[in-house]
Amino acid sequence: MAALREVVVIDAVRSPIGKSGRKGMEKGGQLCQASSQELLAAVMRGLLDRVHEKSSKFDEGIIEDVVVGCLSQIGDQGGNIARIAALMADIPITAAAYTVNQYCNAGLRAINSAAHQMMIGDGDACVCAGVEIMSHYGMGSDIQVAMKAQYPVRLSPKLLDTGIGVPQGLCAEMISEEKGHTRELLDRAGALSMKKAVEAQRKGWYADHIIPFEFSWEDKTYRVDTDETLRPKAADDFEGFLADLANLKTPFKPDGMVTAGNSSQIVDGAAAVLLMTADKAEELELEPMARIIGTASAGGEPVPMLLAPIPASQKALKRAGRTIDDMDVIEPNEAFMSPLIEFARELGYEYDSPRVNPTGGAVALGHPIGASGVLYFGEMVHHLKRTGGRFGLQMLCGGGGIGIAAVVERI
Repeated sequence: MAALREVVVIDAVRSPIGKSGRKGMEKGGQLCQASSQELLAAVMRGLLDRVHEKSSKFDEGIIEDVVVGCLSQIGDQGGNIARIAALMADIPITAAAYTVNQYCNAGLRAINSAAHQMMIGDGDACVCAGVEIMSHYGMGSDIQVAMKAQYPVRLSPKLLDTGIGVPQGLCAEMISEEKGHTRELLDRAGALSMKKAVEAQRKGWYADHIIPFEFSWEDKTYRVDTDETLRPKAADDFEGFLADLANLKTPFKPDGMVTAGNSSQIVDGAAAVLLMTADKAEELELEPMARIIGTASAGGEPVPMLLAPIPASQKALKRAGRTIDDMDVIEPNEAFMSPLIEFARELGYEYDSPRVNPTGGAVALGHPIGASGVLYFGEMVHHLKRTGGRFGLQMLCGGGGIGIAAVVERI
């Protein structure tokens, strides 16, 4: 059997993030009337244009596959959006394309799957991306279409009785109650994420890999180039911001702890990464950002459904031959702060360490479901390059009780 090939990260980009809400451009988020297809295509084209600037030898004809994570594959996110957007982005027609759905894991699943196929010899380059305009399609929109049409939808009793019937927010409440969390702990973790994100934006850390996006709606053209989800007060008056969070309602449980201030924001966005074999990158005189050295996925209980990243990360670290202490960046997805606290406890690090989500996470930026794995993978590798750190771990939880992880090493 041939040896596995090394797969490296050439570049990573993302769109600006928009608040969710399809209420017209004057009242909704800045991307609420945009096309998912156009947004994804623009981000992928922006990625490849940046690579051309890095090396005149780069030829898009070597792209084997375009792999896209997306949860709600209906409407303008349906019809294999990976192929539709690839053609819109003028990626050569010789590149195949497929769309994957692993709930919140989808974006990182796209990256891991593409890396695996190149490791065994299936191609030298892949574009990996993710997209979700949640203004158009809320979580579960795809299966709700069938339910509303009264098609014979059949679900496992375990999912029907628990995973579908219990919202993720209530699962987060269950975790906090069982583990003895306090509202103050969750709010402080959420405020810290926002503080880091505001500081990252002010330092220009986002701007160097955001692809501006223009679109038309009702005879007007809109240009979007900055995230609209951040709260400056978190950096300017941290304790005051904490006091504001303490006044938020708990929508999942009257006497609960989970609020909009310690949960991920529902948003619109897209992101893309170019992966390549190390040999091809060297041939094309492209300097890689990092190499992928370990991946894993894992399943867990459908309720509380949010803790499977723990075994996934343990497996990924073992396969990479590293420990959590080796990680310079730890990038857990902030779906809710209650599981994030438990990731830290179980894996053996401090949730408020500077190495945890150093540029902020989904509480601050948002969680565009299918794109999140790619978006925060990109934030991780950019921060490793920016700071000279060596190793990074990313992990995400997903609906139904699944988790995914990846370990990278900066080159």
